[in-house]
Amino acid sequence: MLKIDLANKVAVVTGASGELGRVIARTLADCGAAVAAHYFQGEDRADTVVNDITTAGGRAIAVQADVSDQASVLAMRDAISTQLGAPDIIVNNAVHQYDWTSVLDQDPADYESQFRTCTLHNVLMVKAFVPAMIEKQWGRVIAINTECTMQSSPTMSAYVSGKGGQDRLLRVLAKEIGEHQITVNQVAPGWMISDRYRATPEDDAGYRAGVPLRRRGYDQDIANAVAFTASDLAAFITGAYIPVCGGNVMPTV
Repeated sequence: MLKIDLANKVAVVTGASGELGRVIARTLADCGAAVAAHYFQGEDRADTVVNDITTAGGRAIAVQADVSDQASVLAMRDAISTQLGAPDIIVNNAVHQYDWTSVLDQDPADYESQFRTCTLHNVLMVKAFVPAMIEKQWGRVIAINTECTMQSSPTMSAYVSGKGGQDRLLRVLAKEIGEHQITVNQVAPGWMISDRYRATPEDDAGYRAGVPLRRRGYDQDIANAVAFTASDLAAFITGAYIPVCGGNVMPTV
C-alpha cells in the first residue's frame, strides 16, 4: 500500500497560523514530519497549531518572522535548526492581505507588498534553507500559488503580479537545483472552503457553476497535495504548477 511517510523529515510552513497554513502544518505532522509553524502576527493561532500537533504525539514549534526581511528569515532558520534540525521541506504559504481594486485605482504600495510577500518571500526562504538541502542531496521547495494567476480577472492585478513573479522564479529554481535531488513545485488552490467559510457561509453558487466538478474544494485538499509533493511519491515531479481547484483552471500544452 502506498503511504505518505515523512518520518525523520523537518518541515517549515510559513503562514501556518492562517486558513490553509494550519491545515497544511497539521497534515505534514500527521505524515510524521516535525513542523515549524511560522507566524507573523498570529502567535496565538500558531500556538494552537503546535498544541494540536504535540497533543497528537508529533513534534512542532512556533516561530515568528517577517518573510519579506532577510535578517528575520535567517533568524527563523537558526531557531528552527537549533530546535528541530535543518528543514528538509519548506512550504511557502504566507501572503499579505489587501483590498482588491482596478489597476487604475490600486495603491502602488500594494504591488510592492505583493512582490515582497510572494516573490521575495520565496527568494529569501530558498536562500535560507536550500543550502542545507544541497548538503543532504534531498529537499522539497513547495509554494502556494493560486488559480487567480491563470484567471487574471479584473481587480486581481497586484496579487497576480506577485504570484506570477513567484511562478517564474520557481521554474528557474527547479532547473538550477534539480541536480541535487531537490524538487520545486507550486500548489495552486481555487476558492477553498476553510474555517472562515465554515463559520460564515456565503453565496458561492456562481463560482460553483463554473467549476467542472460543480463544487468547491476544502482546505484539506490543498494540504493533501502539499503532502504528496513533499513525499517520495512525487520524487520525479518538479517545476510544476498544480491546480487544486476542481478543474476551474486547466494549464494547457
